[in-house]
Amino acid sequence: MRVAGLIAAYAAVVLAPLALAWSQGRPPRPFWDEIASGLGMAAFAILLVEFVLSGRFRAVTGRIGMDVTMRFHQLVARTALAFVLLHPFLYTTPLGAPLPWDLTRQATLGLGIAALATGMAAWVALPAFVLLSIFRDQLPYRYETWRLLHLIGAVLIALMVTHHALEAGRYAADPLLAGFWLVLLAAAIGSLAYGRIVAPFRRAARPYRVKSVRPVASRTWEMSVEPTRGAALEFLAGQFVWLKIGHGPLSLAENPFSISSAPTQRPAVQFVIKEAGDLTDRIGAVPVGTPVYLDGPHGNLTLDGRTGAGIALIAGGVGIAPLIGIIRQLRADGDRRPVVLLYGNRHAGQIVYDDELARLAEAPNVRVVHVLSEPAPGWTGATGRIDRSTIEREFHFEGASDWLYLVCGPPAMLEVVEDTLLARGVPGDRIVSERFNYD
Repeated sequence: MRVAGLIAAYAAVVLAPLALAWSQGRPPRPFWDEIASGLGMAAFAILLVEFVLSGRFRAVTGRIGMDVTMRFHQLVARTALAFVLLHPFLYTTPLGAPLPWDLTRQATLGLGIAALATGMAAWVALPAFVLLSIFRDQLPYRYETWRLLHLIGAVLIALMVTHHALEAGRYAADPLLAGFWLVLLAAAIGSLAYGRIVAPFRRAARPYRVKSVRPVASRTWEMSVEPTRGAALEFLAGQFVWLKIGHGPLSLAENPFSISSAPTQRPAVQFVIKEAGDLTDRIGAVPVGTPVYLDGPHGNLTLDGRTGAGIALIAGGVGIAPLIGIIRQLRADGDRRPVVLLYGNRHAGQIVYDDELARLAEAPNVRVVHVLSEPAPGWTGATGRIDRSTIEREFHFEGASDWLYLVCGPPAMLEVVEDTLLARGVPGDRIVSERFNYD
């Protein structure tokens, strides 16, 4: 019901300009002209709502997950791009300035020089904007630079399209539709300002500091942070935050990391961080006392509101981080349901919290299964990858479809696990995963 409500709200906003245009009762132009106008208005509404979708508002992401929100953000942006590119080619009415006697603007498209200029500029800028987003990992500059350019570009495109819609739009001549565009633009810019300025200043009132940094596996570190003032962060086991380490609250230099500690371990909050470039390559050298800001909690990879006869936790690499937090919380709560942790790595040196996992496996209701793809001589555990055969082997027991499955790891592993579980009859609502890579 919560997801259906979000979909209905989104559809209402995107279709509202079409409804407002129809309600004006203007004499229709040729069919393809009306299609062109409809595509343009729908695309404009989509682009403005994109500001809200990318704003990390937990009222949205808390219901459907951050990964689903961001994937939807990407897909609808590309849909809007298709609408924008097609939009000008469908008009059959001749281009020209509004004629004094043509009160309903049927005879010409009514584009002045300024409206034509902003429309063409946006038409050229939007494809470049989307392509730079899709291929951002191949760009020769830092992620923070891309983010700044992305924000500036989004605002400029929104302003250009607003000017074009208000000056050239036949239906936007009506004050009600013009007001709708201005309100939606204000909401878009306001959500951006809140997410990038207001919210960071609010987080500045609850700063953290690095308490400790210690190695927990090959090129993998545990960072523990604690609040310096204010209340400790409230979160659910399995959630994540964006961390700003050694930067001010307004900095764009941040990374998403899953929380590996349980809520019962507060006020300290722990993270498992693997050396993988940029900030993370220097994580082991971060001094104790370094200021830290937390944006969160986010994420839907939790037990909250979910039930299962047993709990299956399937992790690949540092995907263990949120799942170890869940195990710790289950233990703190005295939950006696059976738990299976299936944990894949390349070699034994990559196993995070090896000693703790061994202790957890001593409990009668917990089973820990390690799978190594490149084991050293003498390894007696499972070998290979977490694939279809591994899933079928480890969860081939009566009642497995009644368990709850939480999965975190590389995208390829997630797809294999999800497809295998679904093929084995596990209901989709009992498979919970979260991705940080959306393409």
